[in-house]
Amino acid sequence: MYKMKNYHIILSSNSPRRKELMAGLDLDFEVRVLPGVDESYPDDMPVSKVAEYISREKAEAYKKEIKSDELVITADTVVILGDEVLGKPSDEEDAKRMLRKLSGNTHHVITGVCLTTSERQHSFSVVTGVTFKSLSEDEIDYYVSKYKPLDKAGSYGIQEWIGYVGVTSIEGSYFNVMGLPVQRIYQELQRFKAEE
Repeated sequence: MYKMKNYHIILSSNSPRRKELMAGLDLDFEVRVLPGVDESYPDDMPVSKVAEYISREKAEAYKKEIKSDELVITADTVVILGDEVLGKPSDEEDAKRMLRKLSGNTHHVITGVCLTTSERQHSFSVVTGVTFKSLSEDEIDYYVSKYKPLDKAGSYGIQEWIGYVGVTSIEGSYFNVMGLPVQRIYQELQRFKAEE
Protein backbone atom coordinates (compact mmCIF):
# COMPACT_ATOMS: atom_id res chain seq x y z
CA MET A 1 0.00 0.00 0.00
CA TYR A 2 1.38 3.42 -0.98
CA LYS A 3 1.32 5.58 2.15
CA MET A 4 -0.23 9.03 2.36
CA LYS A 5 1.68 10.25 5.39
CA ASN A 6 -0.25 12.11 8.08
CA TYR A 7 -3.72 11.64 6.56
CA HIS A 8 -6.36 8.96 6.72
CA ILE A 9 -8.18 9.26 3.37
CA ILE A 10 -11.97 9.13 3.22
CA LEU A 11 -13.77 8.76 -0.11
CA SER A 12 -17.24 10.21 0.15
CA SER A 13 -19.01 8.25 -2.58
CA ASN A 14 -21.34 5.27 -2.90
CA SER A 15 -20.22 4.77 -6.50
CA PRO A 16 -18.62 1.35 -7.06
CA ARG A 17 -16.71 2.87 -9.99
CA ARG A 18 -15.16 5.61 -7.83
CA LYS A 19 -14.24 3.06 -5.17
CA GLU A 20 -12.60 0.85 -7.81
CA LEU A 21 -10.70 3.79 -9.31
CA MET A 22 -9.48 4.99 -5.89
CA ALA A 23 -8.34 1.45 -5.08
CA GLY A 24 -6.22 1.56 -8.25
CA LEU A 25 -4.01 4.21 -6.61
CA ASP A 26 -2.93 1.68 -3.94
CA LEU A 27 -3.74 4.22 -1.23
CA ASP A 28 -5.30 3.14 2.03
CA PHE A 29 -8.77 4.71 2.24
CA GLU A 30 -12.24 4.12 3.59
CA VAL A 31 -15.63 4.95 2.15
CA ARG A 32 -17.83 7.15 4.32
CA VAL A 33 -21.01 8.73 3.00
CA LEU A 34 -23.33 11.16 4.74
CA PRO A 35 -26.98 10.82 3.67
CA GLY A 36 -29.08 13.60 2.19
CA VAL A 37 -26.33 15.92 0.91
CA ASP A 38 -27.77 18.63 -1.35
CA GLU A 39 -26.61 18.35 -4.97
CA SER A 40 -28.47 21.35 -6.39
CA TYR A 41 -26.74 24.38 -7.90
CA PRO A 42 -27.77 27.95 -8.86
CA ASP A 43 -29.65 28.14 -12.18
CA ASP A 44 -27.43 30.96 -13.44
CA MET A 45 -24.16 29.13 -12.75
CA PRO A 46 -21.95 28.53 -15.82
CA VAL A 47 -22.23 24.83 -16.70
CA SER A 48 -18.44 24.44 -16.54
CA LYS A 49 -18.52 25.31 -12.81
CA VAL A 50 -21.36 23.00 -11.71
CA ALA A 51 -19.40 19.83 -10.87
CA GLU A 52 -16.78 21.63 -8.79
CA TYR A 53 -19.47 23.64 -6.98
CA ILE A 54 -21.35 20.44 -6.04
CA SER A 55 -18.13 18.75 -4.89
CA ARG A 56 -17.52 21.70 -2.54
CA GLU A 57 -21.12 21.58 -1.30
CA LYS A 58 -20.68 17.87 -0.53
CA ALA A 59 -17.47 18.72 1.37
CA GLU A 60 -19.29 21.30 3.49
CA ALA A 61 -21.43 18.52 4.94
CA TYR A 62 -18.28 16.87 6.32
CA LYS A 63 -16.63 19.95 7.84
CA LYS A 64 -17.95 19.36 11.37
CA GLU A 65 -17.15 15.63 11.20
CA ILE A 66 -13.52 15.73 10.01
CA LYS A 67 -10.87 14.71 12.51
CA SER A 68 -7.45 16.38 12.41
CA ASP A 69 -5.80 13.41 10.67
CA GLU A 70 -8.52 12.90 8.02
CA LEU A 71 -8.69 14.04 4.42
CA VAL A 72 -12.08 13.78 2.72
CA ILE A 73 -12.41 13.46 -1.05
CA THR A 74 -15.76 14.54 -2.49
CA ALA A 75 -16.53 14.49 -6.20
CA ASP A 76 -19.30 15.13 -8.69
CA THR A 77 -19.40 14.30 -12.40
CA VAL A 78 -21.57 16.02 -14.99
CA VAL A 79 -21.99 15.54 -18.71
CA ILE A 80 -22.29 18.74 -20.71
CA LEU A 81 -23.62 19.01 -24.25
CA GLY A 82 -23.52 22.57 -25.50
CA ASP A 83 -24.90 24.58 -22.57
CA GLU A 84 -26.97 21.76 -21.11
CA VAL A 85 -26.03 19.71 -18.06
CA LEU A 86 -27.07 16.09 -18.45
CA GLY A 87 -27.27 14.63 -14.97
CA LYS A 88 -28.58 11.23 -13.92
CA PRO A 89 -31.71 10.23 -15.86
CA SER A 90 -35.04 10.08 -14.05
CA ASP A 91 -36.13 6.90 -15.83
CA GLU A 92 -35.38 4.74 -18.87
CA GLU A 93 -37.15 7.10 -21.30
CA ASP A 94 -35.08 10.00 -20.00
CA ALA A 95 -31.93 7.86 -20.43
CA LYS A 96 -32.85 7.17 -24.06
CA ARG A 97 -33.56 10.88 -24.63
CA MET A 98 -30.08 11.78 -23.35
CA LEU A 99 -28.36 9.13 -25.48
CA ARG A 100 -30.18 10.40 -28.57
CA LYS A 101 -28.75 13.86 -27.81
CA LEU A 102 -25.21 12.49 -27.35
CA SER A 103 -25.46 10.38 -30.52
CA GLY A 104 -23.21 11.73 -33.30
CA ASN A 105 -21.91 14.55 -31.09
CA THR A 106 -18.97 15.51 -28.90
CA HIS A 107 -19.77 16.28 -25.28
CA HIS A 108 -17.67 17.11 -22.24
CA VAL A 109 -17.46 15.18 -19.01
CA ILE A 110 -16.44 17.34 -16.07
CA THR A 111 -15.58 15.93 -12.67
CA GLY A 112 -15.23 18.38 -9.83
CA VAL A 113 -13.16 17.18 -6.88
CA CYS A 114 -12.73 18.71 -3.45
CA LEU A 115 -10.01 17.69 -0.97
CA THR A 116 -10.86 18.76 2.57
CA THR A 117 -9.06 18.49 5.89
CA SER A 118 -9.91 20.18 9.18
CA GLU A 119 -7.62 23.06 8.20
CA ARG A 120 -7.48 23.17 4.40
CA GLN A 121 -9.62 22.79 1.33
CA HIS A 122 -8.69 22.59 -2.33
CA SER A 123 -10.99 21.99 -5.29
CA PHE A 124 -10.44 21.52 -9.00
CA SER A 125 -12.15 20.26 -12.15
CA VAL A 126 -10.99 17.92 -14.89
CA VAL A 127 -12.57 18.02 -18.37
CA THR A 128 -12.62 15.21 -20.94
CA GLY A 129 -14.09 15.44 -24.44
CA VAL A 130 -15.99 12.36 -25.64
CA THR A 131 -17.32 11.79 -29.17
CA PHE A 132 -20.04 9.27 -29.96
CA LYS A 133 -20.82 7.81 -33.36
CA SER A 134 -24.44 8.05 -34.48
CA LEU A 135 -26.26 5.51 -32.34
CA SER A 136 -29.20 3.58 -33.75
CA GLU A 137 -32.49 3.30 -31.83
CA ASP A 138 -31.80 -0.43 -31.49
CA GLU A 139 -28.41 0.26 -29.88
CA ILE A 140 -29.90 2.82 -27.49
CA ASP A 141 -32.79 0.52 -26.54
CA TYR A 142 -30.48 -2.46 -26.03
CA TYR A 143 -28.06 -0.52 -23.85
CA VAL A 144 -30.70 1.11 -21.65
CA SER A 145 -32.73 -2.09 -21.17
CA LYS A 146 -29.69 -4.29 -20.43
CA TYR A 147 -27.38 -1.93 -18.50
CA LYS A 148 -29.95 0.34 -16.74
CA PRO A 149 -27.70 3.44 -16.64
CA LEU A 150 -29.98 5.37 -14.27
CA ASP A 151 -27.19 6.05 -11.78
CA LYS A 152 -24.88 7.62 -14.36
CA ALA A 153 -24.53 11.22 -15.50
CA GLY A 154 -25.45 11.45 -19.17
CA SER A 155 -27.00 7.96 -19.01
CA TYR A 156 -23.93 5.98 -19.91
CA GLY A 157 -20.86 4.26 -18.51
CA ILE A 158 -17.90 4.45 -20.88
CA GLN A 159 -16.59 1.16 -19.45
CA GLU A 160 -19.81 -0.61 -20.52
CA TRP A 161 -21.04 -1.91 -23.89
CA ILE A 162 -22.06 1.55 -25.16
CA GLY A 163 -18.48 2.77 -24.69
CA TYR A 164 -17.10 -0.20 -26.60
CA VAL A 165 -19.40 0.27 -29.60
CA GLY A 166 -20.22 3.96 -29.53
CA VAL A 167 -17.26 6.08 -28.44
CA THR A 168 -15.10 7.07 -31.40
CA SER A 169 -12.66 9.36 -29.59
CA ILE A 170 -11.67 10.71 -26.20
CA GLU A 171 -9.65 13.83 -25.51
CA GLY A 172 -8.34 13.77 -21.95
CA SER A 173 -8.62 11.35 -19.05
CA TYR A 174 -10.57 8.12 -19.59
CA PHE A 175 -10.84 7.59 -15.83
CA ASN A 176 -12.41 11.05 -15.49
CA VAL A 177 -15.26 9.84 -17.72
CA MET A 178 -15.69 6.85 -15.40
CA GLY A 179 -16.14 9.33 -12.55
CA LEU A 180 -12.80 10.06 -10.89
CA PRO A 181 -9.71 11.73 -12.42
CA VAL A 182 -7.33 9.55 -10.40
CA GLN A 183 -4.07 10.80 -11.94
CA ARG A 184 -4.93 14.40 -11.00
CA ILE A 185 -6.15 13.32 -7.54
CA TYR A 186 -2.84 11.54 -6.95
CA GLN A 187 -0.97 14.65 -8.08
CA GLU A 188 -3.02 16.91 -5.77
CA LEU A 189 -2.58 14.53 -2.82
CA GLN A 190 1.19 14.66 -3.35
CA ARG A 191 0.97 18.45 -3.29
CA PHE A 192 -1.01 18.31 -0.04
CA LYS A 193 1.71 16.09 1.44
CA ALA A 194 4.50 18.39 0.25
CA GLU A 195 2.84 21.44 1.81
CA GLU A 196 2.45 19.86 5.28
